[in-house]
Amino acid sequence: MRILVIEDHKDILANVSEYFTLKGCEVVGALDGLTGLHLATTGNFDAIILDLMLPGMDGNLLCRKLREDARQQVPVLMLTARDQLEDRLTGFNVGADDYIVKPFALSELYARVEAVTWRSTGMKKNVLKIHDLTYDLDSLEVRRGGTLLKLNPTNMVLLELLMRKSPMVVKRKEFEQAVWGNNTPDSDSLRTSLYMLRKTIDKPFDIPLLHTVHGMGYKLQGPR
Repeated sequence: MRILVIEDHKDILANVSEYFTLKGCEVVGALDGLTGLHLATTGNFDAIILDLMLPGMDGNLLCRKLREDARQQVPVLMLTARDQLEDRLTGFNVGADDYIVKPFALSELYARVEAVTWRSTGMKKNVLKIHDLTYDLDSLEVRRGGTLLKLNPTNMVLLELLMRKSPMVVKRKEFEQAVWGNNTPDSDSLRTSLYMLRKTIDKPFDIPLLHTVHGMGYKLQGPR
């Protein structure tokens, strides 16, 4: 998952970022409302963690602008020290999907983010998503920007591995084990398969997602 955290307390932002990164997420942070709104409207995120009290623009106004002006439907989970029912209702009325009161357990925050992203994809737990690339594991359909892509079975396996581990690097041995098991292929087989995968998911589009990490392997990652 790619997560935007908008929180003006640096320690909270750092703790949330570290925890979610350890869970395999890519985290982008903002310390004020204006920066957060800019990132939210120009980036591609699976969920937004939004503090209510922010300099520049408070969380309620930011969420309202995101929903009404930018027409963004990305799931939003609000963080706040306010625990009154009226405050929570205000958050829901401006478009928040969930609400958690400080102090909170990082494990609960992560579980809530997983839940709102699950609901936002139409209850499809089996859809992998990186930027505008999606892989529906039930229908075995791969799309980028809504365009259906045709991949051979080997590339489907490679893509699933890359998407599940994103944004981490996948090493050569991991690819070989996933596709060929203990039958080690010749040196060109993996290289050719990755070339074809890159040609299919990246070449027709402006933003590359498959990146070579020299001396280590490959990773699938959207724009920062």
